[in-house]
Amino acid sequence: MNFLNVIACIKQVPDPQYLSKITIDPARKTIRREDVPAVINPLDKHALEEGLKIRDEHGGRVTVVSMGPPQAELACREALAMGADEAILLCDRAFAGADTLSTSYSLSLAIKRVGVFNMILCGNETVDGNTGQVPPQLADFLNIPHVTRARRIEFTNEGKVRVERSIEYGYMVVEVTLPAVIAVTREINVPRIPTVSGIMEAHQREVKVWTAKDIEAEEERIGLAGSPTQVADIFSPEIGRKGEMLRGEPEEVVKLLIRRLHELGVI
Repeated sequence: MNFLNVIACIKQVPDPQYLSKITIDPARKTIRREDVPAVINPLDKHALEEGLKIRDEHGGRVTVVSMGPPQAELACREALAMGADEAILLCDRAFAGADTLSTSYSLSLAIKRVGVFNMILCGNETVDGNTGQVPPQLADFLNIPHVTRARRIEFTNEGKVRVERSIEYGYMVVEVTLPAVIAVTREINVPRIPTVSGIMEAHQREVKVWTAKDIEAEEERIGLAGSPTQVADIFSPEIGRKGEMLRGEPEEVVKLLIRRLHELGVI
């Protein structure tokens, strides 16, 4: 297959290396993202890398689409530095509070505005939500097939790809007709590191910013209003521990320990 238009969906998330430092805003019932550095969701980088590899082999373009606050532009610029041809950021207060369904709806409208595409690549899930719901929902909105947990993509003939998808204790091989949404795992590739020249060039390029009006979104289907699932409460569980010291000779302590574990119902 020659000349492919690939769309890679990416999301800016808290850096997984700092997840232990995330705190919760009790008023907004959301995590304080400003407390930790933000990066491209790790699996989304694998999706972007696969798109770049496909373009390098078959020709075409890779367009990155993301949705988030203004600071998510940094993720788009990193994608440009890696080699993406174009980056689009959906940024509007109207998108705030979106769940996966509302997010997928908004992304589908943006992709329709992009125009003709052959493949949409996503990370299988994100580190902040970990639902894995967006790729299938996006495919449903676009009325195209989807494959999740993809670890290998191979072009077979005109208009079709063969995909290896990871399952418990092995993998499954499926064939899917394009266009399709394919959600990838980390086994599929190793993302490239942007070059210095790529980083410098990316900061000179345009990141297109589209609002809800630009994609002609229905107000009742985006953001909090369009989200059937909403966070009722968020809290940090308090984990308390109590200890009990056993003293005596080793043989005696072992007998005491076994007896105590029986009393506690552990064994």
